[in-house]
Amino acid sequence: MVRIYQVDSFAEKPFTGNPAGVCLLEEPVADSWMQGVAMEMNLSETAFSMPRPDGDFDLRWFTPTIEVELCGHATLATAHILWETGVLLPDQQVRFHTKSGLLTADRYGDRIELDFPASPTEPVDPPEGLLDGFDARATYLGKTRFDYLAELPGEAAVRDAAPDFVALKRLGLRGVIVTARSENPEFDFVSRFFAPGAGINEDPVTGSAHCALAPYWAHKLGKTEMVAFQASKRGGTVHVRLVGDRIKLAGRAVTILRGEILI
Repeated sequence: MVRIYQVDSFAEKPFTGNPAGVCLLEEPVADSWMQGVAMEMNLSETAFSMPRPDGDFDLRWFTPTIEVELCGHATLATAHILWETGVLLPDQQVRFHTKSGLLTADRYGDRIELDFPASPTEPVDPPEGLLDGFDARATYLGKTRFDYLAELPGEAAVRDAAPDFVALKRLGLRGVIVTARSENPEFDFVSRFFAPGAGINEDPVTGSAHCALAPYWAHKLGKTEMVAFQASKRGGTVHVRLVGDRIKLAGRAVTILRGEILI
């Protein structure tokens, strides 16, 4: 029997933000089992956490179709569950060992702050099919090791984007981030994230995408602390801080479901 939870991450209230599965393991399991659970949960990511002898945790993330190297919202969800269930005390830092190195989480009131590696972009020419379905021409196109990032002329172009998911899947990277300055004074920039290559047409709120968005907008806006809104149907707020080559991602989390895996 394995405990499993569903958590809305980067959510100001239930049924917003990005839902993640959180599976607390007590012993190693097969990769195929984790992939099967992620497929069964059918969320953008399900996280699998297991304690280490030194008090840290191993952490892996699976979409319904593949394992990914970095995931923000499911990391935030896992830290939230470790504190909520009493595995760790509220003032204890969570230390995760992952395929993207050591990631940490700290709790400040009802907000959780993650420490992630920055993923700055390099300008590139658009491959064929990348911008199909976007009504406006990109004013910038860059690439990280995970994704493409396209700045569009305005927030309306981001919100109205209707990309060709079949074409995007052929690009060979995880996904495409589209972004623009926010027209709402509460936020500095808005974004959406499309990842058909990872089995997710649109991810509701993507922490790892902000590892590219934060350095991009910090340079353009001349500030290192910003508030971002991911303009998916569910929507979610991400507080970002650029600290050298690291990104601090902060948001709230709400537990929606608690259960047991019987297989």
